[in-house]
Amino acid sequence: MTCSAARQAFLQTVGWADATRAPLAGDASARSYMRLTLGTQSAVFMDAPLGGADDPAQFVKIANHLSALGLSAPRCIAQDLAQGFLLLEDFGDGVFARLLQGEPHREIDLYAQAIKVLHHLQTHPAPHGLPNLSAVDWADAAMLSLTQYTAGITGQPPKTDDLHSALTSAIDSYANGPRVLILRDYHAENLMHLPARTGLAQVGLLDFQLAQMGQPCYDLVSLLQDARRDVAPATQAAMKDQFLSLTGQLETDFSAAYAAFGAQRALRILGIFAQLCTHQGKPQYLPLIPRVWQHLQHNLSHPALNDLAKICARDLPQPTPAALQTLRSKCQTYP
Repeated sequence: MTCSAARQAFLQTVGWADATRAPLAGDASARSYMRLTLGTQSAVFMDAPLGGADDPAQFVKIANHLSALGLSAPRCIAQDLAQGFLLLEDFGDGVFARLLQGEPHREIDLYAQAIKVLHHLQTHPAPHGLPNLSAVDWADAAMLSLTQYTAGITGQPPKTDDLHSALTSAIDSYANGPRVLILRDYHAENLMHLPARTGLAQVGLLDFQLAQMGQPCYDLVSLLQDARRDVAPATQAAMKDQFLSLTGQLETDFSAAYAAFGAQRALRILGIFAQLCTHQGKPQYLPLIPRVWQHLQHNLSHPALNDLAKICARDLPQPTPAALQTLRSKCQTYP
């Protein structure tokens, strides 16, 4: 059975075959989404191709956990996990990023809600059996910055030992404390404003199927050092203060951990965005690289990361227009 036929059969079984369909913007993954409208009802159909990193069963597991905490995750209306199909509650169009394009003055209020949700999430036990990466594992993930970003620009196979060692040391020294549940892509494209709900439930949560155990600062970095939009410096400062106040952490203990994971995340994203262009034919991520580069430089300016900063300055080329054009020229040139 073809993919389209399997999809139609699923929708027929669950009573949505006659719904009108409109594609929804996807993300950097292989998943695809459609909004279905049937009379006055609507739902979102998610197709997660089998064999990928995004497991629909994990989406359902984490969604149930979030809902049990009183948070807003899309309710699963129907599922066929064997084919990667989910029919989900439709949260509408109130994506934080989209709202803030027209109403930038709401940034602090919306982000303050997101911080409260983050604190609530981190004060409750996580589901059992989630991945719990070591400092070495986190550093492994960041080597895409060399193998995809640097190599894509220079054409030379990079040596990763120095960067890997320095990043492992930084995370191990400053950010290897108690773990909490992290959603990993906690940013304005994956947060929804649900005004009909109250309290923490006003923040709708999306794209959490890769949730794992991690450090408390990781999702805060994701929120404030957003690869897709600039967060005002005043908002960043206010949200850090709010997070520290809620968690009782000291700035002196927090800042190095925040910088270490900010650097890790920026390095990994540089590699991912380069790879999306060269391997998957998605050059639309290249214009985001300069913002991520600025995030990296800001994190590397922390005194605790001096050694890492020197290695990055040596081994990572700046994303000049010429460098980005080199990556663009290699768009989808890899099998």
